[in-house]
Amino acid sequence: MANEFFKSDAPGDVAITMTPSDKGRLEVFLDGEKIFDRKEAGAFPDLSKVNELKMAIAERIFEVEEA
Repeated sequence: MANEFFKSDAPGDVAITMTPSDKGRLEVFLDGEKIFDRKEAGAFPDLSKVNELKMAIAERIFEVEEA
């Protein structure tokens, strides 16, 4: 998933931190806002969900660059 985020065509830089946790926990935060939680979703993200998360990251970068 991190590789997909790094491949993003969005302008600017994104800091991505992935920290292993217990029981397969996977949470994705963007500017302190949780945008994905494997436990809440009940499964790891599929490719369409990863693409959705990439778009959220790209939109946030665009908002920051426009400000």
